[in-house]
Amino acid sequence: MDIKRAGSQPSTKGNSEWFSGTVRVDPLFQAAAPARVAGAKVTFEPGARTAWHTHPLGQTLIVTDGLGLIQREGGGIEEIRPGDIVWFPPNEKHWHGASPTTAMTHIAVQEALDGKPVDWMEKVTDEQYKQYSGSARAR
Repeated sequence: MDIKRAGSQPSTKGNSEWFSGTVRVDPLFQAAAPARVAGAKVTFEPGARTAWHTHPLGQTLIVTDGLGLIQREGGGIEEIRPGDIVWFPPNEKHWHGASPTTAMTHIAVQEALDGKPVDWMEKVTDEQYKQYSGSARAR
């Protein structure tokens, strides 16, 4: 058994190669092998977002606070709110972050395949992000 005490793991700033804007990552858990699941609480300030990316074994997001945006490749931008749970299947290209005016926090859970939980790609451009009109509705 392993207990991670609240406040025992330091917060980090989101890596500027993988995130646009101000992002804080609070590690929650990293299972020891042979398990391969990890989780983190990620807070995006207004306008902040991930770069496009995929997860070899998929990813679950559990929205805890604020108003967020998500988009998968080929789809429109959708809103996510507290209580929403989002599943991205393995290798589905996507991004997620805060709305332009409201911060968003989610818990991200993913598994690593051969030690790799994510494949980072190009950043979401301001032009792509601004396609959100404020009228998107979770589908």
